[in-house]
Amino acid sequence: MVEGVRPTRMEMLNTKQRLILASKGHKLLKQKRDALVLEFFQVVKKAKNLRSEVDGELKSSFRSLAIARAFHGDLFVETAALSSKKVPEIEVKPKNIMGVRIAEIRGVDVSKDLLSRGYSLQGSSAKFDEAVEHFEKSLNLIIKLAEFETALKRLLKEIEITNRKVNALEFNVQPRLKATIKSISDHLNRLESERFFALKLTKQRLAQAAAADA
Repeated sequence: MVEGVRPTRMEMLNTKQRLILASKGHKLLKQKRDALVLEFFQVVKKAKNLRSEVDGELKSSFRSLAIARAFHGDLFVETAALSSKKVPEIEVKPKNIMGVRIAEIRGVDVSKDLLSRGYSLQGSSAKFDEAVEHFEKSLNLIIKLAEFETALKRLLKEIEITNRKVNALEFNVQPRLKATIKSISDHLNRLESERFFALKLTKQRLAQAAAADA
């Protein structure tokens, strides 16, 4: 017998019920894990494409900045950069992906129109405006990439947790419950055999006693 388990029919019925629940839980967790893995690779693909876009946009940004510096000089560029009235911020909101809470990150006051950037238009040029536009676009892409990177970390962690639960049910809980059911069943079968043998022996003795009396 499994230690600590009562070898009764009621205990066997309860254990069978727990096994059914464990099997259902195992199936649902496997479905969740598979869905999370699929979502993870979809986000990986998006992040990879966006990372390439970020790299390309940053190259364009620094190329435009170099042209603006050559045209206006470092002093103008640095002074214009310090004159921004609104510093870009980020807004973080939770969203749900397959039951996993992921941070949705959005840039605030990143892309501005020409009059809202803070620097004087006098003495500026299209070359400097182009550099600013490139960096605004780069920042927007970086913020979106940060959202994907955060989602990947959260999804990966949830996949690991779910996979541990799946393995625990598959290789620990279900085998233990099955072993308990078999142990109780074997014990009850032995008791039944013993009762049958005792009953048969009793009948034989009664028959012998009746024959002796006759």
